[in-house]
Amino acid sequence: MEETSSQNQSSNLAPAVTPSPTGMLHVHELSSRIFRNKRMLRVWTPPGYDLPENSAMRYPVFYLNDGQNLFERSTSFTGIEWEVDETATCLVNQRRIRPVIFVGIDNAGLDRLKEYIPYRSLNPPLLRPRGSKYPAFLLEEVMPFVEQHYRVAKGVDNRALGGSSLGALISLYVAMSAPGIFGRLLVESPSLWVANRQLLREARKFRSWPARMFIGIGTREAGREDKDQQTVESVRELERTLRRAGMDRQHLRVEIVEGATHSEGAWAARFPEALAFLFGQD
Repeated sequence: MEETSSQNQSSNLAPAVTPSPTGMLHVHELSSRIFRNKRMLRVWTPPGYDLPENSAMRYPVFYLNDGQNLFERSTSFTGIEWEVDETATCLVNQRRIRPVIFVGIDNAGLDRLKEYIPYRSLNPPLLRPRGSKYPAFLLEEVMPFVEQHYRVAKGVDNRALGGSSLGALISLYVAMSAPGIFGRLLVESPSLWVANRQLLREARKFRSWPARMFIGIGTREAGREDKDQQTVESVRELERTLRRAGMDRQHLRVEIVEGATHSEGAWAARFPEALAFLFGQD
């Protein structure tokens, strides 16, 4: 991919560019007033975005948590990336989806747990969570920055949000805290056990879910038989809740993959199917 780097809205640094047929990755440093810290936003624009004939075109946008793990092995926590750019380019070339802008929102490193958990919790132990601020962080800081600097299409159907593990938990929380903002949601291996399954309890009373949701889970997420069963059952409970809220198979897909683990490799393997479902050509 091509890659450019910048800090905030202006920078004296010359961009680093590596040509590739799979679009361009722009890396911005974002200062957050809400969290009082800084992180990188990794914005991938699809092939053709910069062509003069496409200058009037606006694109759907997919916001994904744990941005370090999406595009490059060198920045991924485990050295395995989701291959978002390669997958998106392939599906566009196959005419299975339209071109999409992806925004990888880096986690806050040592503060990841605090920012991705919205509840006080004994398991994991967390007395001062900051996840309740994450919806405002997205809506008031991340999204305005992206919409100011990129040709993003307006409307709920053109906005997606997603993540894995705790990144999936906070995505669900955002969808419930700010209904009507994101029309598509990716939930990979969600940490539904956090805070004694509080999010599952809150979900039972919620009705305004995104129009399309993809939920993925493996049967070997925890590495212990009893925990694996509990993890899968929590996802099945979430599915039952969503079905009762009116989400049929056209709007909700749940994939339970035999033998799949809690890993970047498993999420990368499911990403093509998830992306095709969420942004498939109607």
